[in-house]
Amino acid sequence: MNDQRPWWRPDGFLLYAIIYLTFIYLPVLFLPLFSFNSSKYIAFPLKSFTLKWYHQMVNSPSMLEALLNSVKVGLIVAIVSTILGLLAAKALTRYRLPGRGSVISFIMIPLVIPEIILAISLLILISQLDIPLSLWTVGFSHSLLCTPFAMLVLISRMEGFDNSLEEAALDLGENGWMTFWRVTFPIVLPGIVASLLLTFTISFDEFVLAFFLSSTDATLPIYIWSSLRFPTKIPAVLALGSSIFVISFFVVSFAEWLRRRGIKLESTSGI
Repeated sequence: MNDQRPWWRPDGFLLYAIIYLTFIYLPVLFLPLFSFNSSKYIAFPLKSFTLKWYHQMVNSPSMLEALLNSVKVGLIVAIVSTILGLLAAKALTRYRLPGRGSVISFIMIPLVIPEIILAISLLILISQLDIPLSLWTVGFSHSLLCTPFAMLVLISRMEGFDNSLEEAALDLGENGWMTFWRVTFPIVLPGIVASLLLTFTISFDEFVLAFFLSSTDATLPIYIWSSLRFPTKIPAVLALGSSIFVISFFVVSFAEWLRRRGIKLESTSGI
């Protein structure tokens, strides 16, 4: 017996999904709404349409510098964390390492330690080594935090990988490096892209570690936190948030397209 419901009568799971997505994304939609409001106060009713906050955003050197700092740190952290995560994932999925569970648990420690404890510990260590606080110390701490996420994403991608493909390439005369680039890398590419996006996002909006380990070069979360004391700066922050939201939407859409393309190529090639 077919259980066919009318389209206007959703089941419980669909209703739950709609409520959940509304709860998550509805507050985000207020960012572009208030960024076009002429009033500097975030409150209803809205006054009139304006683009002056976007003009203020473009002409705010300190905000753009903080944004650039976060982008630079995020890109470096994403690349470093993904490389380390890829090497760890390959080792853990390809070889029978002694104490495999202990190694994974050790790498995952930053995920279970409260960030404020991790930040204070790193600050004490860096101070004892006489290393000046800078964006490099922030990037180091973010890499420590993001590498476990990258490893988890890449392990889930490489666990279903057919080892015979690499063995066939080696039997045909390829060395280990070219085997990785010609065989392994194209197959795990969707996982690499997912790792890059995830680690960049974590680094981009991380606050606690950046607060303790940054110096005069503030990242964007630090700048936004300091701007909350000045109501006149908040609308420009909303404009920046709206711009980041739109860019993120297109980046995530591209990543999803790439993931689906990878799945399609796997199904057609029989991998």
